[in-house]
Amino acid sequence: MPSSQQGRMRSIGLVDMQSGGDVSRIITSGVGHLPGGTVLEQMRYIQKHGDGFRRLLLSEPYGDPFMSLDLIVPPDNPKAQAGYIIMEAMGYPLYSGSNTICTATAVLQTGIVPMEEGEQSLILESPAGLAQIKATNRNGRVESITTQGEPAYVAARDQVVEVPHYGKVTFDLVWSGAYFAMVDAGRHGFKLIADEMPALAAFGHALVTAARPMVTHEHPELGEVGPLPFAHLMGPLESVGNEGYRSRSATYVHPGVICRSPTGTGTSARLALMYDGGEIKDGQWIETISPRGSSFIGTVLGEANVAGHRAMHSNITGKAWTLARSEVVVDLDDPLIDSTDLEGVLDKSP
Repeated sequence: MPSSQQGRMRSIGLVDMQSGGDVSRIITSGVGHLPGGTVLEQMRYIQKHGDGFRRLLLSEPYGDPFMSLDLIVPPDNPKAQAGYIIMEAMGYPLYSGSNTICTATAVLQTGIVPMEEGEQSLILESPAGLAQIKATNRNGRVESITTQGEPAYVAARDQVVEVPHYGKVTFDLVWSGAYFAMVDAGRHGFKLIADEMPALAAFGHALVTAARPMVTHEHPELGEVGPLPFAHLMGPLESVGNEGYRSRSATYVHPGVICRSPTGTGTSARLALMYDGGEIKDGQWIETISPRGSSFIGTVLGEANVAGHRAMHSNITGKAWTLARSEVVVDLDDPLIDSTDLEGVLDKSP
């Protein structure tokens, strides 16, 4: 191949994982240095100057908008072993439970951080802050991941919005790595089963679109976080012994898509709402079950404070499976590629 043509080729190393049915593409190589210190600053740089990278790997023929991306980057916090930037069709979430479970598993199973047999502590730096992780490893495989992100809190209760075709919808606004509109599914006739997923996606899209003008774009500590991205529909609570609960749930993530998993951040948001209302105590847990039947377990760890808001620490437990290890070759002369903001992001080395 002539050197001029070879100079236009780029390679991206990927590990595809799934947790709860959600697919995360872990990007292990192929991206050059991103200006900025913290992972949040690196995220804001690629968001502003290299968003074509996200669009490339989440669009046909190179990817699928149902996936998420997790770009491994150097951490800024000395406590962290690695950093990661989350990218989805809706934008750049600051934190995600399923993405963290997948990223932590990939980091250990690929040797980015050496794996230890038995229980292993791992700290990853997300754009929202540090994710404190406990991995359970056996015979070279990660059997489970428990991750604690930043505190979740109720930002506003009993918000009412007029949603076209659905009438008035009441929701509570909760921060849990992103803002969630929390809705009682039963009030709108949903049982949160697989057959309802197209209807749930239509309802979620209509709700989020209608609610965005009334929802803040600011987090009191993290600053600008963008428009309302998610709606979490909650089923009834079922008691499990004295310490736990079980509930069906569904999370709208972007047009046409209900999350395959119950979502870790959605589970944390549900815990924060229950904790604020006195429905759950420290040490108790909830198992959330998606319309497809996958589940995560969220456990209350204790009270926290976020800029004067009564908040809650929690962790999420789940498991990830490896789907594929691959290399995507990007030819910057491909007419299907918008290369205007790719060249400054992709690694130029052969």
